[in-house]
Amino acid sequence: MIEEGLPAPDFELATDVGERVRLSELRGRPVVLYFYPADDTPGCTRQACEIRDEWSRFRERGAVVLGVSPDDESSHARFRDKYSLPFTLLADPEHEVAEEYGVWVERNRYGRKSMGIERSTFVIDEDGNVARILRRVKPEGHAERVLEALPG
Repeated sequence: MIEEGLPAPDFELATDVGERVRLSELRGRPVVLYFYPADDTPGCTRQACEIRDEWSRFRERGAVVLGVSPDDESSHARFRDKYSLPFTLLADPEHEVAEEYGVWVERNRYGRKSMGIERSTFVIDEDGNVARILRRVKPEGHAERVLEALPG
């Protein structure tokens, strides 16, 4: 179980441009790791665009922002390009990282149960420790809540 104050589990995933990102290689900078259900859906688009619109504030804080969903790299690239997203999207099609972070959960949508990502954000400090966990976040106001949670 992920807990505030403990080291964030390391992982490596493919990006929207076909590169690989390893969390441990980002030490020295705060990381905003946010999990979202799917590219180009209303709530996920609102959430991503709020971060985009506050991008200068994230940059002022020195934060690396990583969005993670089960979508593949090409879906992420289309989503990024369509909305001019200035941050990296990571593909977790086997939901291994989502499971490790405890956000791959059973959901009850429209009377049907299925597995999917619980919209959650992990703020990781410069030393690689989980500074703040925001679970079941709403897209509206997400960027502001994350900015408030960033260390410094």
